[in-house]
Amino acid sequence: MSEELERILARLTEPDNAVIQQATAELKQAFKDPAIIPALCALMTESQNPQVRQSAAVMLRLRVRKHWKKISPDHRERHTVRHSLSQLSAVLVKHETPDRWPALLALLNQSTKSNNPQDRQVGLLLLSKVVGSNPEPFKPHYKQLLQLFGTVLQDLNNPTALYYCILTLTAITAYTGTEEMNLMRSLIPKLLIALKHLIQADQDHASEAMEVFDELMESEVTCHFCLTCLFLNLLKAVLKHKLLQPILQVVFPILSAAPPPGEEDPEDEENDTEGDSENPKHFAVQVIDTMALHMPPEKLFNQLLPFTQTCLSSENPYERKGGLMCMAVLAEGCADHIRTKMLSSMLQTVCRSLSDNNQVVRSAALFALGQFSEHLQPDVSKFHAELMPLLHGYLSAVNQTKIGHMTKAFYALENFLENLGPEIEPYLPTLMETMLSALNNAENLKLKELAVSAIGAIANAAKEMLVPYFPPIIESLKGFLTDTREEMRTLQTQALDTLSVLARTVGKEVFSPLAAECVQLGLNLTDGVDDPDLRRCTYSLFSAVSDVSPDCLAPHLTPITTVMLLSLKSTEGVMVSEDFSIRSSDSVHSLRFSVENAYIDEKEDACDALGEIAFNTGVNVKGLVFNYSESFDQLLHISLYISPALHKLLQVVLPCFLEAVRQDRERQVVMAILESMNAVIKSCQGEALQAPGILAEISNTIKDVLKKKTVCQDVGGDEADDDEQQAEYDAMLQEFAGEGIPVLASALPAETFYPHLNDLLPLIMSKAKPSCTEADRSFSIGTIGETLHSLVGVAGGSAVAGRLSNRLLPVLVAGVRDSDAEVRNNSVFALGALAQAAGPIVASDYPMMLSLFSNLLSKESDLRVIDNLCAALCRMIMSHIEGVPLEQVFPALVACLPLKEDMEENKTIYSCLTFLYSHNPVLVQAHFHSQHAQLTHHTKEFESAVMSLPDEQRNKMTLAVTQS
Repeated sequence: MSEELERILARLTEPDNAVIQQATAELKQAFKDPAIIPALCALMTESQNPQVRQSAAVMLRLRVRKHWKKISPDHRERHTVRHSLSQLSAVLVKHETPDRWPALLALLNQSTKSNNPQDRQVGLLLLSKVVGSNPEPFKPHYKQLLQLFGTVLQDLNNPTALYYCILTLTAITAYTGTEEMNLMRSLIPKLLIALKHLIQADQDHASEAMEVFDELMESEVTCHFCLTCLFLNLLKAVLKHKLLQPILQVVFPILSAAPPPGEEDPEDEENDTEGDSENPKHFAVQVIDTMALHMPPEKLFNQLLPFTQTCLSSENPYERKGGLMCMAVLAEGCADHIRTKMLSSMLQTVCRSLSDNNQVVRSAALFALGQFSEHLQPDVSKFHAELMPLLHGYLSAVNQTKIGHMTKAFYALENFLENLGPEIEPYLPTLMETMLSALNNAENLKLKELAVSAIGAIANAAKEMLVPYFPPIIESLKGFLTDTREEMRTLQTQALDTLSVLARTVGKEVFSPLAAECVQLGLNLTDGVDDPDLRRCTYSLFSAVSDVSPDCLAPHLTPITTVMLLSLKSTEGVMVSEDFSIRSSDSVHSLRFSVENAYIDEKEDACDALGEIAFNTGVNVKGLVFNYSESFDQLLHISLYISPALHKLLQVVLPCFLEAVRQDRERQVVMAILESMNAVIKSCQGEALQAPGILAEISNTIKDVLKKKTVCQDVGGDEADDDEQQAEYDAMLQEFAGEGIPVLASALPAETFYPHLNDLLPLIMSKAKPSCTEADRSFSIGTIGETLHSLVGVAGGSAVAGRLSNRLLPVLVAGVRDSDAEVRNNSVFALGALAQAAGPIVASDYPMMLSLFSNLLSKESDLRVIDNLCAALCRMIMSHIEGVPLEQVFPALVACLPLKEDMEENKTIYSCLTFLYSHNPVLVQAHFHSQHAQLTHHTKEFESAVMSLPDEQRNKMTLAVTQS
């Protein structure tokens, strides 16, 4: 049959269509003959016509799956036509393990290690095809393959070999385990260099090879470790090899490129207001954003500014847009640098660009202004006199049919308004005229939605100043909320959200008459519409109404709390999949849980609303909640499946972190590792410290950094870095290490950590000496304070804090008298944390501490220090009330309230007030009236504190609040 088949295949290559059609018909008939498979094998290896051999290989590949057993062993071992044979081999391996085909393994071994570059290419091509088709049977050979890849990836003059090597690595990554981890790690730097060369040689191949990173991210075992190594090595490469300039030379042309003629960038298209997250410009922006978050701002700006300035001064509008996009994404990562050194000049640039003659430039300027308003507060709000008229004028003049552009304009306006506060007053009439016009006259629902959202932002800033505009706003919102059309859903959701804001801001007297109607509107929507976002906003409305007019809510408490608890119990949006995967001899069983974001938000808001409603109405909802406790059992069940995998991952990751901290030569890289390690321990707590000896290893590594014994502290820095910058990096490195001490203290029983803490404290305390720099003194006492604060929440913390008090008190007392405000602030906080952690053990030191605080209060001008002094007094009161003369201390404390700067301590203040009320209600009531309005401004913190009281005391405190 071979001769006849060869004639048919040869005729398929003829230029005559009639001949080809006849040959095709004959070939179809030949495929019915069982002898076709051996005949194709013979032609593939013996025909003198290369086109026939190629065609035979293709035909055989198509047919072999059904006829594998009919191919003789001899035919399996003949290889001459590269790609078709590689594809054929890939099919064969799917049906046969490589160990049962020894000649294939021998060929792969011989060719991939050949001295002939062409032979290596062929071998790696074959390897990529056969491994890619069926990676698991090759698992016994993974270590050997990874060692081979380490050699091949250094063959930088053979880009084709690099390409096939990376394809093979991509194929096996998902199947690698902990036993291959070290080899995988060693490949990362070589992989990055190889990809750099491959990009220069063949961009198509490089693009495909980049998929290796997708596999690294998907791999259960290698993801966390390899991506950490990848990031650290990228950072190291950029800083060490001065790659920042070359990277920017690649990124900026992409960032500032004009789209093809007749097209727009995705973010500028009217039908795509969200933009395209997969377009090249998006990735270019991400590169700059990542640099801003992780690189020293001075270094970044020195290299970046020339590119940005060139773009901004260009005649090409897309280059001007690129410069503005760059400025926008710097705002988050370089916020402190911009606020202190560049804010005014950058704002001037953005303002000028808002008047640009090209819309894409104006649009980018709006995005930049929105980013500045979000990340550069409160400094950016100081420029309201320049920005507000410009923003409002722009909003009034823009073409309202350009909804995508309008969205960006509203984004900038809202972010700016949120933080404006009372300064909004002179702009309120023109702002509200614009918003009410949009509510009443705009035909586009998206424009109405934007206006409704902006009114919420205006209300947050204006509060009672919005009252004159309240009636027309409410009429519009009620109209939206009673419209039953499906297309109204997003507008209704926003209307509910803004209605909740209005309830909390315009004042009880104004909103109370509408409270009952708002409750009914919310109930109608929860009954009639099945949408998690809409339900979430109704819950917020109900809780806001409970604050304004709890009586209106009382008749509806049963349906309201029932629907909220059903939301908590519901598994809608929760997807569970059970996976069994066989890897080599191991069986891996895993449950995968995912929850859609809308349902997470709904459950979170339901919890918040239940707490606030319970506080405001005096109804005990705990019994109802316990009826739905099986939801929490489900979460516990999930954690049982997660824990073993977590332990396995931690056992790999933490030792690698520690080794890198000690051995890496770059300070910036070690900082990133320490930051990552602290984050892992903070998230996983004691789970991260289960492995034998790991606590001692972490503590010793922190000690090595504090004693400057790591490699990066010994070798010196980059020659381009001056001594001042090296000193700055050294200080930052020690701070990252020091931050690990309170993290460890919060993760373990105090007695377990005490021996290690005892060794570390002298190193920390040595930096509090008067001869040390202000930064060192602040770091030292700040670390002590955070460590003491961590001891408050762990078993045995009181005893350990008491044991440390005699050593720490002299350092902290000296810190309270320091000339630097930050050192004083940290010292005051630390003394309060010591009192809270040690409790009555340090009662004998209370008179000295109170005298110290009294002296400080009489002359302190720094508002943050005063706030922390108030919080420290509160901690002392709650820890040992008998040791504080309340008749003298409490009036002085109340006189300093409300807090001015350190708002995080509001929780401490409110907890102390409720604690005192439970012990001495007369004292609290006597001093409460004058401060009530300001103290209860932070409602969530206040309500949380009051809810911690016993029922009787809670009801009395609630009554005291309502009567004030």
